Amino acid sequence: MKIRILVVDDELSMREFLSILLEREGYDVSVAGSAEEALRSMDTALFDLVLSDVNMPGLTGIDLLARIKERAPDTAVLMLTAFSTAEQAVEAMRLGAYDYICKPFKNVEIKQLIINALEKQGLKRENSLLKKNASERDSFCGMIGKSLKMRELFDLIQKVAASPSSVLILGESGTGKELAAHAIHTSSPRKSKPFVAVNCGAIPENLIESELFGHKKGAFTGATGDHPGLFEQAEGGTLFLDEIGELPLLMQTKLLRVLQEREFKRVGDAQTRKTDVRIISASNRDLEGQVKDGSFREDLFYRLNVVQLVLPPLRERIEDIPLLVESFCRKFMTSDQSEPATVTPGALKAVMNYPFPGNIRELENCVERSLILDPAVISENSLPKQLLINKIPCMAGDCDIPESGMMLEPLLEGLEKKYLLKALEMTGGAKKKAGELLGMSFRSFRYRLAKFGLDGGEE
Repeated sequence: MKIRILVVDDELSMREFLSILLEREGYDVSVAGSAEEALRSMDTALFDLVLSDVNMPGLTGIDLLARIKERAPDTAVLMLTAFSTAEQAVEAMRLGAYDYICKPFKNVEIKQLIINALEKQGLKRENSLLKKNASERDSFCGMIGKSLKMRELFDLIQKVAASPSSVLILGESGTGKELAAHAIHTSSPRKSKPFVAVNCGAIPENLIESELFGHKKGAFTGATGDHPGLFEQAEGGTLFLDEIGELPLLMQTKLLRVLQEREFKRVGDAQTRKTDVRIISASNRDLEGQVKDGSFREDLFYRLNVVQLVLPPLRERIEDIPLLVESFCRKFMTSDQSEPATVTPGALKAVMNYPFPGNIRELENCVERSLILDPAVISENSLPKQLLINKIPCMAGDCDIPESGMMLEPLLEGLEKKYLLKALEMTGGAKKKAGELLGMSFRSFRYRLAKFGLDGGEE
């Protein structure tokens, strides 16, 4: 397919000269006598390159350049003029022109400029396509990651999505449990139906039943009308029950019955209603531990835990951090930015060395804070202080690996366990203070204690 070039000049002789010259080089050439005519031509055809005079009646070449970059940013533009000024050159380059050439020019000069411009534009398109393809490979339904753990998670979500079975998503706070639930829904046959999310820990205990199942007018003080609950709102779709471990035992019993019988009653209503809703639940708690201590029903746990997804914490997928940072830089671009902020090597190293107890949510907050201070560049100066003072003492000596090999995971788990116990010892068993010593939340610290079966001491 021939390369298409549009020549724009108000002088007929120049249009004819350039048309003959470029057609001899094998280009498909169109001409326009004004910027307005050129824009009409671009309404009906795509051009690889536009060769435009600057000084024309009506819209100038500079005006045309600005319009071209708005409607066809991938089109290369070369500017021609017999009256060159520094101001025009600066403005043309600022607006995205490839180059600026003065009349009269040598034939070999204009031909080489066109070759260079087309080559650069081709590389830009190729790079954009490569970035787009890489981005698509490294993301899934809004979840971002190229690490082995995330690729395995993406594969599992796709397999799980086709089934109507209940899914339990486990993971620390900030790992993206709701995003994973939404990915399951949008990949499932139910994607055209509602996805309804609720945080079970955020609803007052006396209102949970009404929120889930709805209520009849007059069922209680303040019930001024009939109210459909979340099960009805999610009919045919997916109901996501976040922080399911916070649900009181009485409501656990009622939820279990709905899952078993596929029917429910609104509060204060005698009518039984059928329900077709897929349940996805999530927790950052140790639900099996709650089953053992009696704070979570065993039968409900097994109803919810038909398929289990475990989201890895950010510290276990460090190779995904650059992708996430780039994504957040795009998310927080200001209206006057054409490109996302860049990240200095020192800042990226600091971010990748930090354990992020708050996981992806904490990383997003750090990026947003940095961009408030400097929208163009994330540097070490704009990062939160805790990312820069996170110096972990080396405990591995010379890091020798025996020729026969070794098991790294048990070594790291042993090191983590030692730090947990040391922090508890230093704080006299106070979990909250011990967590603060290690740069993590009370909940994260408690989660790790439960993982190793440690006695956590006092609250």
